[in-house]
Amino acid sequence: MAIVPKRKVSKARRDKRRSNVWKLSVPVLTKCPQCGEYKMPHRVCSSCGYYKGREVVKKDA
Repeated sequence: MAIVPKRKVSKARRDKRRSNVWKLSVPVLTKCPQCGEYKMPHRVCSSCGYYKGREVVKKDA
């Protein structure tokens, strides 16, 4: 049989417990070795089109 709570959990106590669940994390950014712009790791640089030292996407200068 299920255990029934003895007392009501207040909104403040409930919300304090849930406060850390919904935190957003800031995306990690690294500098592109080719152009120096910030980009997401393991992705093609949006400004120069390079990934791991190779040109993957043609960008007009």
